[in-house]
Amino acid sequence: MMNIATLTLNPTIDIAYVVEHLVHTDKVRTPPQIVDPGGGGLNVARVFVRMGGNARCIYLSGGSTGIALDALLDLHQLVLEKVDISGETRISTVICEKASGREYRIVPAGPEVTQHEWEACLQRIGKVQCDYLVMSGSLPRGVPPNFYAQAAAIADKHGIRTVLDTSGEALAAGVEGGGLELIKPNLKEFQQLVGEELIDTQAIGDAAQQIAACAAARLVAVSMGERGGVLATKDGVRYLAAPTVKTKSAVGAGDSCVAAMVFGLASGMSDQDAFKLGIAGGAAALITSGTGLATAHDIEQLYQRSTASD
Repeated sequence: MMNIATLTLNPTIDIAYVVEHLVHTDKVRTPPQIVDPGGGGLNVARVFVRMGGNARCIYLSGGSTGIALDALLDLHQLVLEKVDISGETRISTVICEKASGREYRIVPAGPEVTQHEWEACLQRIGKVQCDYLVMSGSLPRGVPPNFYAQAAAIADKHGIRTVLDTSGEALAAGVEGGGLELIKPNLKEFQQLVGEELIDTQAIGDAAQQIAACAAARLVAVSMGERGGVLATKDGVRYLAAPTVKTKSAVGAGDSCVAAMVFGLASGMSDQDAFKLGIAGGAAALITSGTGLATAHDIEQLYQRSTASD
């Protein structure tokens, strides 16, 4: 059985609403809301378990909303390692407006985390047993930008491969720390990382290969939405097209991509096939409404479709 651990420092309760129209100042009546546990690492774990793996989740939780998050997580087949914090777990909202097809996502910054609290997460990493550690999501206030680099260094000492999916300073510091197995920025995050608004696929691939060549990460996977993705190692670059799907919600597409790709790597797939599975995972999330994330069935169907078209 494949085992991963995920690290989520800024989890959230995800609430999704579907409305006909958003009307200024009026009460907008909706069907019952959809409520799920969210945050990068928790989303990755949910999809990874659906695909048949085991996931241990290290996450921060606090306040009355933290109690609600814990209860939501109990509904999933996850091994949970909660780190208590004094702040309140955040609540994120997705509003899907049927008339326009638009999706509005409201994501608060989240609680301020103390040094004692984030150091407790590092201590947990030193004790966890897994094949991969997936570090995903934003860093909450109070956590230093190089936190993921510190976590990766601890995991490396224990022979654990590390995957990083974040943005901004946290991604830059993680890449600077080096030794990662995989980074998976989207195009905007990658542009911020390299400091250039790269659009051309070859230029994106060249920049990704430079990062891999510096031993920052063995695999650099840049997801580009409907344009597909670029996968780079120090030895070369591959471009993969995305399956054509009708988008219902973009929530969790990146997390679903990471989960499926890590599942492929842990299963012994080639790097390219694992990335193809990841691209299928991202597309599978797009056809799922609200905060539902990708299903194993949809991932497999889209993967087989893309394989057949090669």
